[in-house]
Amino acid sequence: MIKEVLLKDAIGQAAHIKNDSITAKELVECSIEAIEKLNPSLNAVINPLYNRARKRLGELDQNAPFYGVPILLKDGIACVNGETFSNGSNLLKSYVAEYDSELVKRLEKAGFIILGKTNMPEFGLLPTTEPQAFGPTKNPWDLSKTPGGSSGGSAAAVAARLVALAHGNDGGGSIRIPSSCCGLFGLKPTRGRIPLAPLSSLIGGLVEEHVLTRSVRDSAAVLDILAVDDPYSFYKAPSFIGSYLDRIDDKTDSLRIGYSLTSPFGNRIAPECQDAVMQTVEMCKSLGHRVEQKDLYIPFTGKDLGELFNVLWSVGATTALAMFENKTGQMPTLQMVEPLSLALYKEAKKVTGPQYEFTLQKMHRVARAIQEFCGQFDLWINASLAQAPIDLGRMKQDVDQPMKPFKLASEFAPMTALFNVSGQPAASVPVYWNDDGLPIGVQIAARSGDELSILQLSRQLEKLVNWEKRLPSLLDY
Repeated sequence: MIKEVLLKDAIGQAAHIKNDSITAKELVECSIEAIEKLNPSLNAVINPLYNRARKRLGELDQNAPFYGVPILLKDGIACVNGETFSNGSNLLKSYVAEYDSELVKRLEKAGFIILGKTNMPEFGLLPTTEPQAFGPTKNPWDLSKTPGGSSGGSAAAVAARLVALAHGNDGGGSIRIPSSCCGLFGLKPTRGRIPLAPLSSLIGGLVEEHVLTRSVRDSAAVLDILAVDDPYSFYKAPSFIGSYLDRIDDKTDSLRIGYSLTSPFGNRIAPECQDAVMQTVEMCKSLGHRVEQKDLYIPFTGKDLGELFNVLWSVGATTALAMFENKTGQMPTLQMVEPLSLALYKEAKKVTGPQYEFTLQKMHRVARAIQEFCGQFDLWINASLAQAPIDLGRMKQDVDQPMKPFKLASEFAPMTALFNVSGQPAASVPVYWNDDGLPIGVQIAARSGDELSILQLSRQLEKLVNWEKRLPSLLDY
């Protein structure tokens, strides 16, 4: 009975606790047991916080909506006071956080019990989770494949039913990419929707926080919890009145939906990823929505966007290396960080103040162009990724060609970063599995501030596909 509860989503687990079918302590211990059993195969959880979790059971409000429901925290951006925070790097392995992030406070106020920290690529730079500091995380659907990145540890843990949901963040697709690889629902909210407090903004406003879930309703419920305005936030999302969870099942008018089977920059999209889009298109038609094929057009090349990202990411994602050099007077070495991180840091040191400002201005011009295109539709659909989950090791780091993984990353995930630049909400929805039994997600984007339309259409698709019933072969229950 208790193991069956692990197959429920977070709302379902909370209901069992409230109905006294199980106790919060029993659910937490069952989730810990599942982690201990399956994590040696997955390497998803890198820092268990079991003693802290047991202690928090006795401290949190038992009337909170998600009291006793286990959750995992990605080991990047969000901090737990007194616990290590590595950002996937040997450089920070011994760093101990000195504060609780606002996100952590809000999750715990809602009753969630944090069981540990999950694996991620170093500094969140790649769409695969294979850091030298902790080793690769494996995909529960096929242990030879990547779970995606950078929230790959969180995705693998949720897909393997270790927890119902897990925290992630997304600066170029880091929620949507692993959601696609692991058969999950992953929403990146509108820029500024969820506060980064006590931080103000990250990587020029590209990064957003949220969770990876198996059900649409869990994502909506956590959005209600986390999307509370912070008066000190650098960016502000358009206001939303009411509850996302209460409205996901509202009857919707016929939506105007655009879709594309191509990448705007000429990247090849695998036929199975195109098939996933077309299956979604047919489902949208069956739901009464008006669907039109229209490729995304923006007056910028893939090279333009690549240069933009290289500047913003090289400066924003390597600040830990700069802090280390400022503190010690020494340049970080390849014994401390990976080749890509060191190469990006060297590039960051060449970026001038005016160049960085010009890049931010260009980002906002690109953002305006993407928003103007998407403004023609209520929603726009394309493939989350250009390929099915790739083999682990394909983006192996090379000292002689340190930037090569970035090129491979752009081939694997050419579409997600567009909506980090534009700031629009976008989600990967698990509507399709290929002949090898691997999940392939479809990306749904909306106008800025309109997470609700994404959630409502995704909920309609969820009822048709019933993806929660699919279980990875790794599970034996």
